[in-house]
Amino acid sequence: MKSVLWAQFSKDKRNPILVLALIIGSILATLFFAGGIQTPTKVVIFSEEDNAEEIETKWEELLNVDDSYHFVVTDPDQAREEVRDGNIDVAVQLMEMDYRLLVNSELPTVSMVRQHVDKVFQQEAQISSLINATGNENIRSEIENYLADAPVQIEAQGLDSGEVPNYNMNIQLMFAFTFLISMFLAGFKVNNVTNDKVSGVWNRMILSPISKSSMYIGYILYSFLATMFQIVVVLIVFKYGMNYELGDSLWMLVIISALFTFSMISIAMLLTGIVKSPEQFYAIYPSIIPLIPLVSGAYMMPGTITNKVLLFIGDLFPMAHAMDATMSVIFYDANFNEILMPLLFMLLIGIIAMGIGINLIERRGWSAAAK
Repeated sequence: MKSVLWAQFSKDKRNPILVLALIIGSILATLFFAGGIQTPTKVVIFSEEDNAEEIETKWEELLNVDDSYHFVVTDPDQAREEVRDGNIDVAVQLMEMDYRLLVNSELPTVSMVRQHVDKVFQQEAQISSLINATGNENIRSEIENYLADAPVQIEAQGLDSGEVPNYNMNIQLMFAFTFLISMFLAGFKVNNVTNDKVSGVWNRMILSPISKSSMYIGYILYSFLATMFQIVVVLIVFKYGMNYELGDSLWMLVIISALFTFSMISIAMLLTGIVKSPEQFYAIYPSIIPLIPLVSGAYMMPGTITNKVLLFIGDLFPMAHAMDATMSVIFYDANFNEILMPLLFMLLIGIIAMGIGINLIERRGWSAAAK
């Protein structure tokens, strides 16, 4: 086992570009897609109506009520060009009492902007209906004064504490991209089994005093250590370098990441037992992995996916359980017993996939020997 570990480490020591690139990629993906440091999301707005300037002034004031967004009036042609070129994710075309979104892709920020704009327009439509029904032009200020000192005050309180957790989508996206990159790293390291079998290194190791179980443990352990190194580095950078609020239970996040890593290594081992060459693995694995966060809902707010089929497919992969456990620890201060079920699901997925994968690799080895 030690010789296999040292051999894999020597490969990365001579050429550490892959591991370093994936670590940097995890950080950059979060900074790019999740907004990185907590700053308001800039959204351009424009109107092409006859009274465009009046509409833009009205809705700019109404939309800029949330510190999470900063709506800026822009020239229509410039807004369309920036969306078309991918410089911005979304632009809002304003009408008197309606709007239209211009998007270049369905990124998470687009969905959040859509929800905010829709909420503001619905609220304004209700106020306008009241004004038309009553003929009272001062009803808007009356509503604002009434809500400022309403006779009934509602206080939100959590089940276990007096403070309701503030859900931060950027933290969820940070883990989503970190786990996504770690899946690639785990798969590429596990694929060394196929590389060594094709190159003949595997057969030479079998003839040596190393047992086959030690060989498997060596490959799996090194893949696990390399992937965990990437995840832990990213967690430390965001927690202590960028001051992300990851809670006080970093050790629980590491445990969740460890079980997630084991499960994904097992799935990669399963695919290794199915394919016949490293090239087939590189063709299939990178095509499947980006779909896992999508069906697992890692890029969306909790509860967004309600389709039972998609929920069932997502539960077959460890990412849905890992995201559930990490968000529970960070936002709801869950203890170890409260996240035990997602951990057991990931462990079960890993054991089943690992067992089937090694069995397929062994059967293929015996078939090749028979031929």
